[in-house]
Amino acid sequence: MRRQQRLESLRDELIDRADRYKAHKARLEQPLDRDLEDQAIELENEDVIDALEQEAEEELRQVMHALERVQSGEGDTCEQCGEPIDPRRIEALPYAVLCLECAAGRDHQQP
Repeated sequence: MRRQQRLESLRDELIDRADRYKAHKARLEQPLDRDLEDQAIELENEDVIDALEQEAEEELRQVMHALERVQSGEGDTCEQCGEPIDPRRIEALPYAVLCLECAAGRDHQQP
């Protein structure tokens, strides 16, 4: 499957996933159960759903960015150094926009 098709499929999957999390959270916004133990579980579940939703939205942002680069013809080059991105990296991580060296350098720079 071509990279653009893989990214579009991943985009659609992430949108569906985020929508499911939002729908689940809407159901959780009902009044909490009277039992303190049940309330604690409900609040913990809400925290987990929030984290999963944020993760899906971040991955969706990355996918959309990579899709824009692919559509503009820049998708196979590193957006930092301009060198080609190894096709094996793209196969493993279709939304990669950095070559392995630049991605490793970015990881080491983050606090």
